[in-house]
Amino acid sequence: MGIRQVEDVKSPEAALREEQEYVTRVYTRLDAERDEAERTVREGPGGTGGGGAFQARLERAVATDEAARRLDRLTGVERGLCFGRIDHRRDDTAPEGEDADEAGPRDTFYIGRIGLRDEHREPLLIDWRAEAARPFYTATPTSPGTLARRRHLHLRLRELVRIDDEVFDLDGLSTADQSTIVGEAALLATLRRGRTGRMSDVVATIQEEQDQVIRAGLPGVLVVQGGPGTGKTVAALHRAAYLLYTHREVLERRGVLVVGPNATFMRYIEQVLPGLGESDVALATVGELFPGVRATAAETPEVAILKGGLRMAGMIESAVRDRQRAPQEGLEIENDGMVLRVEPARLREIRDRARNLRASHNVQRRLFVHDVLQALAVDRAEQYDKMTDEPLQEILRSGNVPQWLQELLDEAEDQPLLDGTDLKLAKEALWAEPAVRQLIDDLWPELTPQQLLSELFADAAALERVGGAAALTKAERADLFRPADAEWTVSDVPLLDEAAELLGAPDDAAERARLRAAQREVEAEEQYAREVIESTGVEQIGIPEIDLLNAGELAERHVEDALELAERQHYDGLRLTTAQRAAADREWAYGHVIVDEAQELSEMAWRAVMRKVPTRSLTVVGDVAQTGNPAGARSWGDMLDRYVHGRWREQRLMVNYRTPAAIMRIAADVLAEVAPEQTPPEPVRDDGPPPGVVRMDAEGIPGGLPALVDAELIQITTDRIGEGRLAVIASAATHPAVRAALPDAEAGATPEALDSPVVVLTPEESKGLEFDSVIVVDPAGIIDESPRGGHDLYVAITRATRRMTLVQDGDLPPMLSGVKAQEEIQGEPGAAGVQSQSGSADPEPSADAAR
Repeated sequence: MGIRQVEDVKSPEAALREEQEYVTRVYTRLDAERDEAERTVREGPGGTGGGGAFQARLERAVATDEAARRLDRLTGVERGLCFGRIDHRRDDTAPEGEDADEAGPRDTFYIGRIGLRDEHREPLLIDWRAEAARPFYTATPTSPGTLARRRHLHLRLRELVRIDDEVFDLDGLSTADQSTIVGEAALLATLRRGRTGRMSDVVATIQEEQDQVIRAGLPGVLVVQGGPGTGKTVAALHRAAYLLYTHREVLERRGVLVVGPNATFMRYIEQVLPGLGESDVALATVGELFPGVRATAAETPEVAILKGGLRMAGMIESAVRDRQRAPQEGLEIENDGMVLRVEPARLREIRDRARNLRASHNVQRRLFVHDVLQALAVDRAEQYDKMTDEPLQEILRSGNVPQWLQELLDEAEDQPLLDGTDLKLAKEALWAEPAVRQLIDDLWPELTPQQLLSELFADAAALERVGGAAALTKAERADLFRPADAEWTVSDVPLLDEAAELLGAPDDAAERARLRAAQREVEAEEQYAREVIESTGVEQIGIPEIDLLNAGELAERHVEDALELAERQHYDGLRLTTAQRAAADREWAYGHVIVDEAQELSEMAWRAVMRKVPTRSLTVVGDVAQTGNPAGARSWGDMLDRYVHGRWREQRLMVNYRTPAAIMRIAADVLAEVAPEQTPPEPVRDDGPPPGVVRMDAEGIPGGLPALVDAELIQITTDRIGEGRLAVIASAATHPAVRAALPDAEAGATPEALDSPVVVLTPEESKGLEFDSVIVVDPAGIIDESPRGGHDLYVAITRATRRMTLVQDGDLPPMLSGVKAQEEIQGEPGAAGVQSQSGSADPEPSADAAR
């Protein structure tokens, strides 16, 4: 059970055996629940029981769907299912004279990725998100609460391989337990482990300041400001799982959206969340926030700043209005031998009336079309009336008007030219004319966001008109010009979302008409069935043995295929997760949104994100000191105050668990230059060699860089347990040479990069990732090639968990002068390894040089 009385044990080996027995019991229960869920899914909605009525079948479909979701959760927690145990202090209120070890029992809880109960519904494993598990994360030596001990259980598959104890109150443990205290803290063990290319979910090593982030309340905007290695991303992902657990009724229906910086990062997240027991979270990069578009291309810094600024909202609004036209000459079209005309003033009145409708462009278009068709129909009727009126006028002028004709003329004066039916038929006839439709489409077209922007950016004249209205300079308008078939960029996606908000959905009148026709067909079938019953006289037979049919039952036979289709479509809808349904619906309103690397979002990207969470329930995770996007955040207030003015709270993570102190000292020098107002996080690790420098010009890269990479790989795969991963982060100028020198390495922020021992990246692509060793090529070039180059360098040098080497042709930038000072402090030139690498020098650096 999750709560039990622990018997005294005699040795660490005995403790390991006892814990293994409990772990085995937990996994046995997991298997049983999996088998039950699999059986329900296998039987499906067509399983036995419950009857064959539509309602019964639908209820079985719902049960099957719930079982499938449960099975997903149970499958995702196989690895490290049970990872901890907490022992509260023993009850010291035993009767006088009783031995302390015989005092009352203490509560012991086993902590795991999900909650499990045994066959008697007693708690077997406590979900890490439950309140009872919280002391596992919040207890510290200075503030242990009621805990006497925290025990970490380390599993390899289903085998318990090690126990680590943290004791807070020795007197709170029995004598036997005191003799079995073993191991090192789980956090230290995790930090020493090599990178495997996959983010660890680290539910066993969450620290107190991270736990405060995870368990913060749902309402409002929580900003998690944390420097490199502070675990802010892990805390944010665990927060997603915690919120879904705590507020399931709200969030399971609306879902949680996690926005990340790139595809590799999103794959990291996909591997973490199922392990936490939560797979119903929507994941997207900024380039995927608009359904149907997956943009990865980047703009030049100048265009990124332009497209990311709020002026683009005004420009897109102007672009939409530019497609709502009322020519100064009015409207003319030939129809049935007549020239139909709408006068300029009337056409402007029609356009302005449609614009004043508080609706989107495509909805306003319906009113515009209606009014234009009506104006054309009236003009045609007037022309017909005039043609027929001329012979009558001749008769009237002659004075010989028959009495009956005079009566008709008097009666016609009181009648409208076209009654409602005539007007409807006239409009339908006009709309059926291709020329009329084309003319109206030219004046007020039905538009998609893709169509609006691609045509705008490819039309220099339109850019001139629209850009001028949005106060864009001539150079800025020229920067936006591009071919109509150009690929979408990440900066375009928020613009597409903005356009979609203004345009609205295309007219779905045809689809609605089809559904109405289908409904009429069902009603006709039922009427036919009723007539069959009446004509055959079945109701009068009166023989009880005959299974009489009523009209609905007979109609159901005629529409059985339609019924089965509806059921199947409904079930398919149930099988879609909240995340899948939300990802396909641009207007989906999420219950909570988590934005990681949020400092990279432009002002326009924030507009797109805020539309997805009208409740303004967000977790904003990032570090403004790492902002590399020239259109990104300089401060959180700049981005958030326009949406939740003064109503956001900030939680700072100040402990760096990833970066060794020797590397972090260099990073702190860079930070002092590029963001002096920011405080660097304090590293907890003081292991590993100081950063090294390798002199290598561009000509030396083909020979020297591969040797340097090989030496680094040897170091990281032999001095620690783990697969080990290395990143070469290069400036744009040296990137082609680096790629050519390392043809077998993966390049770019792709999911495949997770599985490669060596990957070549830009500083932008490395955001959110971590590696055992990092080689930064041309740090001076990284600084110079972007307005935020110093911030990019700060990102690059804080990706390493163990080793870092700088490769530079010539002197290092002044902000990296601390690397040399580090060598002097260490007094070991070989450790820091300042070497010279060029085309003519020895291309085989030593292992020391790699340091």
